[in-house]
Amino acid sequence: MPEKPAFEWRTIVRRRLVIAAAGLVAWSAAIEARLVYLQVARHADLTARAERQQLRTVETAAKRGDILDRNGRVLAFSVDAESIYAVPTDIADPERAAAALCRALDDCHARERQAIADRIRRGRAFAYVRRQVSPDEAHRVAALALDGIGFMKESRRFYPNKELTAHVLGYVGVDNNGLDGLEAAYDSLIKGRPGTVLVQTDARRQAFSRIERPPTAGATLELTIDRYLQHIAERELRAGVERAGAAGGSVVVMDPATGEILALANYPTFNPNTYREHGDDERRNRAVQDLYEPGSTFKIVTAGAALEDGLLAPDTPVETSPGRIRFGSRVIDEDRGHDYGLLSFTDVIVRSSNVGAVKVGLQLGPERFGMYVRRFGFGRRSSPDFPGESPGIVWNSARLTDSALASVSMGYQVGVTPIQMAAAVSAVANGGELIEPRVVRGVIADGTRAAVPRKVVRRAVSPGTAAVLTDMMEQVVERGTGTRARVPGFPVAGKTGTAQKVVGGRYSTSDYNVSFVGFVPSRQPVFAIVVVVDSPRAVPPYGGTVAAPIFQRIAEAGLRLYGVPPSLNPAPPVIVARREEMPPQPASGPATVPAIVTLGGGTTGTAALFPDLRWLGARDALRMLARLGLTARLHGTGVVVDQDPPPGSPVERGAVSTLRLERHAGTAAPAPIAAAPGGGP
Repeated sequence: MPEKPAFEWRTIVRRRLVIAAAGLVAWSAAIEARLVYLQVARHADLTARAERQQLRTVETAAKRGDILDRNGRVLAFSVDAESIYAVPTDIADPERAAAALCRALDDCHARERQAIADRIRRGRAFAYVRRQVSPDEAHRVAALALDGIGFMKESRRFYPNKELTAHVLGYVGVDNNGLDGLEAAYDSLIKGRPGTVLVQTDARRQAFSRIERPPTAGATLELTIDRYLQHIAERELRAGVERAGAAGGSVVVMDPATGEILALANYPTFNPNTYREHGDDERRNRAVQDLYEPGSTFKIVTAGAALEDGLLAPDTPVETSPGRIRFGSRVIDEDRGHDYGLLSFTDVIVRSSNVGAVKVGLQLGPERFGMYVRRFGFGRRSSPDFPGESPGIVWNSARLTDSALASVSMGYQVGVTPIQMAAAVSAVANGGELIEPRVVRGVIADGTRAAVPRKVVRRAVSPGTAAVLTDMMEQVVERGTGTRARVPGFPVAGKTGTAQKVVGGRYSTSDYNVSFVGFVPSRQPVFAIVVVVDSPRAVPPYGGTVAAPIFQRIAEAGLRLYGVPPSLNPAPPVIVARREEMPPQPASGPATVPAIVTLGGGTTGTAALFPDLRWLGARDALRMLARLGLTARLHGTGVVVDQDPPPGSPVERGAVSTLRLERHAGTAAPAPIAAAPGGGP
């Protein structure tokens, strides 16, 4: 067989090399073109997709600042809680994972299980399973050791006193945002600055996280609220509402000199730790949101306007016969058909005469009367601490007819809130200044406390008018409609109110708002208190029979708590001796209180020393201390078994003592310091 020429196989090899080289060049060009396309044209899109698959930045809420009462007691604080999250790309079977998680969680129903599965099935890089779970739930989920399930620490709000001060504090949602009350009003201060957490997925598709920026804690709020007085107000309001078979009620306790709200209570109430389990009616802050026609308590404004303008003096006679007054087809008459005849202006207020108040209002006229209504703070929001506060409803003076003016003069056809009434009665108590009510006393941030100052809105009436009006209100309690508001040992100034509610566009004959407003002690007021009860059904619906007793119980307990000594017929001061001994007092029954005792050891004269309070009941011990101008902290219940300072120590006025009480005293009692012969209160 003849051999191929040498040039022929070389030609074939050359052709094959050319073809292979061309193919390699074409393949390289295609790869390069694809790389250019992916890394240049699609770079931004692919980078974003990779970050979505592998990285996710999650914002973590900061720890909210605490909320304290006026004495530094904690009302709200934040605790760490575990939140469970999922990395859906790491979960192969969403339905199975959701079912396992639901079994480990409390109160997980079929709808929530399906929602968890749907979130996982979407395939995103991050999804919450449940936020702020209990430690037991977190432990059970961790024990499952599921792929793609992780934990993140978040801050959860906790209210240690449960219902106490609920409407003032409000509540916080799972996103750490304040939803109501002070938590919402001061959210920007309390919330702090959130942090960020980077969640990454490694080559084995396991998720892990690291903190990029830690959160910054929020500011602390110091309130004007006194936790103990708040408890008293809530306790007595609840008892009064239930006793009266009423739909609800509100109480506002205010320092009339400073505008500080010492207690604000509503009933029914709610637990802010579980706010989702309560309805809107329970969560509503009636004291600042609910409008009501005040009835006869508004006659304070009518009387104050007449006195300030010099139209009437306290003893000016006002004719109220025949017990009714007509405006066209409308007739206004006295409560229960009374015909009081000729009354002094003071007795118009003491007996709460509707006809008398109407005649005073007509004499004032719409322009002057409307001016005083605004001077006392009605028709505007009274406090910046309650963004949801209603401004109330008042007439435009230019549109006040004689009939409308008559209604307003006796507290009808005007809408007010309990907090507005508290500010108005405080203006009488403090000598005529309308003070802005406030519930925030100070803000503590970065180690610095910024106090919230007292703010005078305007002068409502002169000090002289306030003094005369105080005397008239004192007589309401002494011999008028408010006798059930009397506090033994203290002068009380107050006014009752009973007003029909509007139901279905007309005044009801069965539903009433009953109220009592007042301050105590009337000459040097410590508390201004407003009590409003909605629709009492089980007792006669009058302010003097329903609201006044609630006022009395709150005032009496509050004065005892604050150690205010009686100003009516006070007992002589207690002075203790060191010389003689007296037999121990029984654990129950009236205690014999030493009155005046001489010092032993050859010393001449007398001196005030700390009394021996051992074996006295708590009430008797507090009364003895109040006479010396002292206050006490009580620990336990029953009779006093130990005290600090000890008996016989020098008395320093204003000092605070500590008393330890036990319900069953021991048989061997220490010998108390004896009283001088004939001593006793």
